Amino acid sequence: MDLRRGVNGAIAGGLAAAAWAAQQPVDKRAFGSSMDDVELLGRLVVEGDAWPLPGVALHVQNGAAFGAIYAQVRRFVPGPPLVVGLGAAMAEHLATWALVGAVDRLHPRRSELLRLKGNRRAFWQATWRHALFGLILGELERRLNSDAADEPPAVPASSNGHGSKETLVGVA
Repeated sequence: MDLRRGVNGAIAGGLAAAAWAAQQPVDKRAFGSSMDDVELLGRLVVEGDAWPLPGVALHVQNGAAFGAIYAQVRRFVPGPPLVVGLGAAMAEHLATWALVGAVDRLHPRRSELLRLKGNRRAFWQATWRHALFGLILGELERRLNSDAADEPPAVPASSNGHGSKETLVGVA
């Protein structure tokens, strides 16, 4: 793993998550849905109306963690960074959307939040948000890691595909 690549990915992911959070008021009106990811996270840890700051912090932190992992994996995935970023964000969206029923049942302040299971407007709103996040992440990570090697490190191997004895001795 390349530490600099991971840190740059975390910066890109944090900025992409901040852009997501900043545009939420606009997409709430556009989609006619009050779903708010910052509120969902903030109300997870804080009671009352003090949720915005912890919610933003958790949202940006989650974006940074996703970005750090994305930056390490991206160089092994073929394709333009925008497409890879979009694909990674869409995969995460579809995987986590399957858990909305659990959120509706288990969130400690579920009575204060919009019900998500079966809510098509919220689904498409989340799809838009993840697409935006993925595109921003892909582009920012590409720019921040532009001077890093795009290819994975070479693995010494013999022509039979089983490696070399020098590598085996070096590992032992």
